[in-house]
Amino acid sequence: MKTPRAFFESIATLTGCIIGAGVLGIPYVVVRSGFWTGMLVLVVLGIATLFVHLLVGEISLRSNNNHQLAGYAGKYLGKPGKYLMSLSMLIGIYGAMIAYTLGVSESFQSIFGGSQLLWAVIFYILMALLVYGGLAILEKSELLMEAVKFFIFAIILVILFSSVHFSTGRFVGFSWDKLLLPYGVILFAYVGTAAIPEVREEMKKFKLLTKKVIIIGSLIPIAVYVLFTAAVIGLSGGFTTDVATIGLASTVGGIGFVLLHLFAILAMASSFIALGYALKDMFRFDFNLPHWESWALTMIVPVVLILLGVRSFIGALEIAGTFAGGIAGIAIVLMHLKARKHSERKPEYQVRMNWVGYGALILLFAIGMIYELFLLL
Repeated sequence: MKTPRAFFESIATLTGCIIGAGVLGIPYVVVRSGFWTGMLVLVVLGIATLFVHLLVGEISLRSNNNHQLAGYAGKYLGKPGKYLMSLSMLIGIYGAMIAYTLGVSESFQSIFGGSQLLWAVIFYILMALLVYGGLAILEKSELLMEAVKFFIFAIILVILFSSVHFSTGRFVGFSWDKLLLPYGVILFAYVGTAAIPEVREEMKKFKLLTKKVIIIGSLIPIAVYVLFTAAVIGLSGGFTTDVATIGLASTVGGIGFVLLHLFAILAMASSFIALGYALKDMFRFDFNLPHWESWALTMIVPVVLILLGVRSFIGALEIAGTFAGGIAGIAIVLMHLKARKHSERKPEYQVRMNWVGYGALILLFAIGMIYELFLLL
């Protein structure tokens, strides 16, 4: 049987949503925590979010109607669950859109010069137009950008790992005390829960392949993050900057410099589109707002927050990742428990998980939120 095009488009939607600005912040927090500490967190959170994505996929397949996460939360956890999940999506996606706009404008400025504000405006207008479009726009734009992005990424890895400045001697450091330091940025980099309902919609004619799409689409980011982090730290070590591409300018040559920034731009643009579309769908499907109003609510708030002074790239990632990812992760576990008992249809796959597994996921997300809250206070 020939693999349908929707299979690849759905994987592109999921990886496009996941691999965004977070990948650029991971090397910095891994260096700060110690290389092996960061790598442990990178793998553990990657596997945990894979399971969470599978839980969301099963929840969506148990429902007869299309919803975003807030709609499923309302169905299985009632109004408090719906509003809590809505808050999680608002924090996470608005935070991501802000981080992407700041990151992309900085990359464009590094390549072409000019005003960072002007590049931010140009990028935001283009993204707003793409988010306004329908599902077909999402599918086609994500597949094209993901294909180009991974081609560039492969070239970047060759350049970084083959550089005379690269050294595995920089892979040092492990500290239990710093285990939670990279938590927020890494969790932000992995969360793709908002894209799962879009995947269900794209795979509506091939539901049996949904589980495979989610597994592949969740494993690819783990491989990308591990390889990219190792490559960047192997080159820059303790001099790794908060936006990884900025600190490599002097070591990768002109072509490598441009490719790094193009990868960053494509990663953030593809994730911006997928997340923006997901938030627009939340307003449309879960709160029954018209398309125009849903789009306006999606696009206006990040602009207002930027104008009010939100300027920290890493700060936006940490807060969005820890609180939005943590709240969503815990709510999804609770939703899955309820969905198994109140299913509208038989799902095409089921995640077999006992109370130990559920408890481990809840604890993992709760600890991260408590730690970040402690830092903020």
